[in-house]
Amino acid sequence: MFRYYLIIAIQGYCLYHIYKNRKPYYWYFLVFFIPVIGPIIYFITNIYNRRDAEKIQNEITSIINPTKKIRDLEKRLEFSETYSNRIALADAYVENGDMPNAIVNYKHTLKDTDQNDLHARQRLVLCYFQLEDFEGVVEHAEKIKNKSEFVGSKQQFCYGLALKQLGKVDKAEEQLKQIDRPYSNYNERLELAKFYLEHNRTSEGKELLEEIATESQHMTKPNRRIYRNTIIEVERLLKSL
Repeated sequence: MFRYYLIIAIQGYCLYHIYKNRKPYYWYFLVFFIPVIGPIIYFITNIYNRRDAEKIQNEITSIINPTKKIRDLEKRLEFSETYSNRIALADAYVENGDMPNAIVNYKHTLKDTDQNDLHARQRLVLCYFQLEDFEGVVEHAEKIKNKSEFVGSKQQFCYGLALKQLGKVDKAEEQLKQIDRPYSNYNERLELAKFYLEHNRTSEGKELLEEIATESQHMTKPNRRIYRNTIIEVERLLKSL
């Protein structure tokens, strides 16, 4: 049984690696339709080297047993209570979808005033947003909103949406508009267009939707696949106006 899951994990990792690195399509067929030999050939020719062997082993182990990484990091933290070990554990909880425990550990690192709190605050904004705790989003976003890393970031986008949910419309728009950058941030700009439409600013919403639609015609094929649902939603909204 373990061997079966190991084969599936290696096959899944190879398929992910093919997609992430935009390898030729024939690799998909080789890896998927020849479950054992195909992944081995791809692994040896495209992935494996001694420097990355340990990293790949850890990633495969995480796929098979996602809680093992957390248990290992918890033991490491018990042995050595350091900022980096606490952050690593919090990050692992995020990877495992356990936002409450991630929040506990990120907030714990804030007690260490000798450390830069930027990473922990950034992650806290995203964790609270996942939990739809918009007051939590605002609390931590406002601690880092004057930092250069905040401008145009996913955290700023979440901050804007949180302000909107809390009824602070003007402040929400101020944040969301800073995400409006041509040929990027398509999902975020779609949300901004919806924001305009929801607040009876149809001409502004339509203009932004048309900009996204025009830009989508010049996307590369990989980007069109990535933003396929966004493009479909933009076209749907334009037809409804």
